[in-house]
Amino acid sequence: MIGDGMGTAQIFAGLTANKGKLNLERCTAIGFHKSQSADQYVTDSGAGATAFSTGSKTNNGSIGVDATAVAKPTILEIAESHNLATGMVVTCAITHATPASFIAHQTSRALGEEIATDFLKTDIDVFIGGGKNHFNKRKDGKNLLDSLRKRNYQVVESFPEIGNISSGKLAGFIADAQPSRMIDGRGPQLLQNTQTAINILNKNKNGFFLMVEGSQIDWGAHANDPAYLTSELIDFDKAVGAAIDFAERDKNTLVIITGDHETGGLSLVNGDMKAGTIEAKFATDGHTGVMIPVFAYGPGAERFIGIYENTSIFHKILQGFGFQH
Repeated sequence: MIGDGMGTAQIFAGLTANKGKLNLERCTAIGFHKSQSADQYVTDSGAGATAFSTGSKTNNGSIGVDATAVAKPTILEIAESHNLATGMVVTCAITHATPASFIAHQTSRALGEEIATDFLKTDIDVFIGGGKNHFNKRKDGKNLLDSLRKRNYQVVESFPEIGNISSGKLAGFIADAQPSRMIDGRGPQLLQNTQTAINILNKNKNGFFLMVEGSQIDWGAHANDPAYLTSELIDFDKAVGAAIDFAERDKNTLVIITGDHETGGLSLVNGDMKAGTIEAKFATDGHTGVMIPVFAYGPGAERFIGIYENTSIFHKILQGFGFQH
């Protein structure tokens, strides 16, 4: 689970805004990863997520390829090859940098239509997010929604209908482009879509891999907007709670929560835990290069204690699955 742009200050801002509680506190192991990309001290989301998904450092802007532009198998693709169910749930376009890094192989994160085409080169079971226009309003005139239907996907084009799906393959679209913000009334979509994905994927007796992203934590920090940031973090934390609830019942599920980088250079200079208010200052409207916390719950959580490269998260997940790579 990835809170985009989520560093320690963002987490504590969300905890304060939520009056002193987060599901993240239920995790039993905490570490830190070093987020630098192959070519920059300060990573972008594409390079950051590619480190998680492939175990390779890459250049800023690239997705699913290494620093020499060679495509690398992602953890999602490796899980597929071992007959596990796979899925992604996000609050951005499903073709945006972070989710794209788990399923696509492109030298530029800006290639939204090419990234959408890459979805059809995999056998992902469930994906839910925005970005429908990259599938059905394309420069090449193709309608990839029809292609998905031919591959037995249930293509659902509104949030309320997504929750009605309980089995089979699901392509769920919650927006033509980017989904709305929590402060604009998006509601519990991430929580409910995460629960839907878990329910579907858990039907595979071999297990599953699911990537969930609280995408707009990053955008709130880019905007230097504390209300935007904290509302998105609390929303993400509710999905974290659903994942940990499942792991508690299942006893054989590992939940990992981290950020790809920190955004905004956020400092909390005052606050009131009882009132749920913060006074925030930002050093930048871009990303920063600080270490990022990693939280884990479930079997193998202890592997995530310590300080390590962001690429190590990929290898630790492989170890958890027992995969050789």
